[in-house]
Amino acid sequence: MAVSQRRGRRIMMTDAERDTYLAQQRTCRVATVSSDGSPHVGALWFVWDGTSLWLYSIIRSLRWSQLRHDPRIAVVVDDGVEYGELRGVELRGEADFVGEAPRIGEECPELADAERLFAAKYLGTETMVHDGRHAWLRLSPEKVTSWDFRKSVAPA
Repeated sequence: MAVSQRRGRRIMMTDAERDTYLAQQRTCRVATVSSDGSPHVGALWFVWDGTSLWLYSIIRSLRWSQLRHDPRIAVVVDDGVEYGELRGVELRGEADFVGEAPRIGEECPELADAERLFAAKYLGTETMVHDGRHAWLRLSPEKVTSWDFRKSVAPA
């Protein structure tokens, strides 16, 4: 799994807290890099299976083409308004392309859990609907950093 977080241990999430948090959150921000080194950040829906972050991306997106050229990726999931409410997770590594692109629903056992989780989380169904425009990216993070500033606020 990922490299252990060194800084901010007091406010970092436990593995169980991180897993629960990622299961509850709906939108992440995905950072990629162009061939000239320019960064690109865009919002995307995702699912976390406890080991990998699964991203269902439009294959004609800038994100997709940049990852084809350079698979390095960073993803942030965060929330909170006031300082003492801020919490989030950053995951870094390389994206893997999984299944056919575009995804039309061919048998792919590797996608079974991700598609079940995605369908339940975003579609309210048990089965995935494929539109022929999206495909799957998997991030098995090399580094995970988390923070929960609620842990640093003294109870009243």
